[in-house]
Amino acid sequence: MTPRVAVAGVHGHGASHVRNVVRLAAEGKAQLVAVADPRPAEDLPAGVEVFGGLDELLASTAVDAVIISTPIQTHVALAEAAMRAGTDVLLEKPPTASLAEFEKLSAVVAETGRACQVGFQAQASKATLTLASMVADGRLGEIRGISAVGKWVRKARYFQRARWAGRRTLDGVAVVDGAVTNPLAHATAAALLLDGSTGVDDVRSVETELFRANPIESDDTSTVRIVTSRGTTILVAVTLCASEHLEPRVIVHGSAGRAELRYTTDTLEIIDGSGTTETTYDRAGLLENLLDHRADPGVPLYVPLAATGGFTQVVDAVRLAEAPAEIPGELIRWEGEGLDRRPIVLDVEKWVDRAADDLALFSELGAPWTHPPEHQNR
Repeated sequence: MTPRVAVAGVHGHGASHVRNVVRLAAEGKAQLVAVADPRPAEDLPAGVEVFGGLDELLASTAVDAVIISTPIQTHVALAEAAMRAGTDVLLEKPPTASLAEFEKLSAVVAETGRACQVGFQAQASKATLTLASMVADGRLGEIRGISAVGKWVRKARYFQRARWAGRRTLDGVAVVDGAVTNPLAHATAAALLLDGSTGVDDVRSVETELFRANPIESDDTSTVRIVTSRGTTILVAVTLCASEHLEPRVIVHGSAGRAELRYTTDTLEIIDGSGTTETTYDRAGLLENLLDHRADPGVPLYVPLAATGGFTQVVDAVRLAEAPAEIPGELIRWEGEGLDRRPIVLDVEKWVDRAADDLALFSELGAPWTHPPEHQNR
């Protein structure tokens, strides 16, 4: 029988999930039977039921899998409701806003026996998995470290799209929506996967340096240094205040070669003694994988909840860190008006690249917005 799928949260990124289920329906692999969203849904196929909330949907409609693409602070309650109703879940990243929430949701997975796949789609890319295999096999030699790099542009409309956008907390509840933990979360999660350090006990320490140029609560320009239980240093250097929007990268620094994963295009570049090679790979679908796993539990999930424990340690460190320090106005150039207005942190690309190359925090490099240095160890 064709799996019955519902989507909770159909606006923003949720709209892409709806389109994906419609595509799978045309291929006979799934049925889109219902959606849940407090705001009216548009352009849905005929026959799809519409509900204001997931509880109402689950009480009224039989479904096999639910995609949850809702605000971060709602993830745990909705995923728990779905699993307790007997459905499997594809949960958007970050799965939870704290380690305590992660542990709670993990307990629900164990209790119900349901599958919970997390939406780190780059981890279903053959490019990512090929590089992870190369690291594990020692093909790049001794690993000096791994860098996760993001130089993105986000305009005012991005932070005004929802009440929770750019917030650390909302109505007393943790949200932790910052550059490190949400828009560029894939880079950190991929770096942990490449090191084989995805579990909650695979992260030894996390240092955070969080800054902001936008008038928001959360970070938009940050470095984070992770040391894994294997002893690997992972340096995350990201900004949403770049002069231009560039493809994010995860870089493996090895004694026998250097590898660069560009996960948004599934491209892997290897530089070693034999020269430079660049290959673009295919990517599997997380929903299809979840449905295959449902049909045959012998098919492993690409991103089970347990494999996001290391990433959640980073989220928790950001949650517990000091509020992001404001970057001084003289170091920012503003462009655009209204919803198109955006800050550009002067020379931020240079400092991001230096952090990635040296596996160093902004303050250790002397970035001008870090005087005095604002970082916290955990």
